[in-house]
Amino acid sequence: MSITSLLQRQKPGRKVQGIAAALLPYLPNGEVAVEAFQKHLVATNRAGLMNAVNMDTGYVNYLSAAEKQEVLRWTREALGRDVLFVAGAYIEGQSGDVVALYRKEMESIVAAGGIPILFQTSQLHEKSPREKAAIYQAACQGFSHVLAFELGQMFAASGEIFDEETVHRLMDIPQIKGMKHSSLDRLIELRRLAVRDAHRPDFRIYTGNDLGIDMIEYGSDYLLGLATFAPEKFAERDRLWEAGDPRYYVLSDTLQYLGNVAFREPVPAYKHSAAVFLRLTGRIPSDRAHPRNPTRPAWEEEILADCARRLGLQDQTGSLAFCS
Repeated sequence: MSITSLLQRQKPGRKVQGIAAALLPYLPNGEVAVEAFQKHLVATNRAGLMNAVNMDTGYVNYLSAAEKQEVLRWTREALGRDVLFVAGAYIEGQSGDVVALYRKEMESIVAAGGIPILFQTSQLHEKSPREKAAIYQAACQGFSHVLAFELGQMFAASGEIFDEETVHRLMDIPQIKGMKHSSLDRLIELRRLAVRDAHRPDFRIYTGNDLGIDMIEYGSDYLLGLATFAPEKFAERDRLWEAGDPRYYVLSDTLQYLGNVAFREPVPAYKHSAAVFLRLTGRIPSDRAHPRNPTRPAWEEEILADCARRLGLQDQTGSLAFCS
């Protein structure tokens, strides 16, 4: 299928499923800001987005097994018993059978009432499409709802952008209901959507392209770290798209400006940008990032303050404050 035909596949009026990958915030003393984390999860849910925890945005690659369990517990406590959320099944750096490692993580997530999303592991990088699919199928056996993940290596060395055969095979696993696609390459994602439409129309492609959030116009849903910066604004944008309201374009462009600022090189430092932005807008008490995560320069606050003003996240005096 040509690029021109792919770009003609816009789907106006579509209801979008939005998931925000939640930042794990820290206090100045280095402890997790649990209360702020829980309040932000609740606000995100009330806005109409699903939460995703223990993701890249939540520093999952730096968390111990005990810390991941704590995040699951805090999430369930905050959202209540019946609210669904997504959580990362991350096994990179662990030794043992890949299927058993995945299943242990997945069982923990499901026990907390979450939907597992399978982070890739470098242990599978050299496997054939058939071998990869067989491992995913074995891991998913007995689970009712699982998501897959393909992650570009600009985010994590354990990530991999699958070839098309692997994508086909993963779509053939009934327990896998969708896939987060984080190549930051809209042409690859457009091809994913074309494969989905032809091969398994009920399968969801969740864009992870924080530099191309308009992928929802072409049939992607989303699971974005950028959405945790301003979940209410993302929910508003989604409603405008569904309604065919032309105000969608102004808001989408403003959110994309924020994405272009926050997700510049080095990409993993976007999590520090998120902390700066959420502190500026009154969501969290500190702009401290995880100590192992790259940080932004001292002038980050100034440029993100401009992003917040463009989104109207300020009070009538002009000082920055969260606006519901």
